[in-house]
Amino acid sequence: MVLIGISIPSFFLGMMVILAFAVERRWFPVSGMYAIYGGGDLPDLLWHLAMPATALAVVATGVVARLSRSAMLEVLRQDYIRTARAKGVPERRVIWWHALKAAMVSIIPVLGIQAGFVLSGAVYVEIVFQWPGVGRMLVNAILQRDILLVQGGVVFVAACYVLFNIAVDVAQSLLDPRIKT
Repeated sequence: MVLIGISIPSFFLGMMVILAFAVERRWFPVSGMYAIYGGGDLPDLLWHLAMPATALAVVATGVVARLSRSAMLEVLRQDYIRTARAKGVPERRVIWWHALKAAMVSIIPVLGIQAGFVLSGAVYVEIVFQWPGVGRMLVNAILQRDILLVQGGVVFVAACYVLFNIAVDVAQSLLDPRIKT
């Protein structure tokens, strides 16, 4: 499942999700941010957000899950994990406290990169699901050749990407004091 999540593009997954859950089963709305008649509140927004968020999250989750698995397998082979188990520390505490904390050092940097991929995938997903957003605004500005709006949108997306990576660096330095920022 993780390999499928990594391999499938978010816009294609979005179209398949629309086909399966909106057209065939009619569980979710096909497109838009709110219902045309009578919508506009928070539950309606969340109802319309479920499929686009899923389409964006599957790819990033697949990458993070695969990396988490390999990092945990590497950490679980370490001597201090074996020592903790030999001392009689409960397995749950060994996994959640000792191993996961050590594995997060290699997982956290990838979260910043994945945030950038989610931002770039949002452009396609906003078009597929007919959501108003920065991605759709950028596409319309490109089609209308509005250079100033394109520049502003690109600067905004780049600033978001930089802020995500700064947050990731700060989180990594808090988790591992050996890393100096």
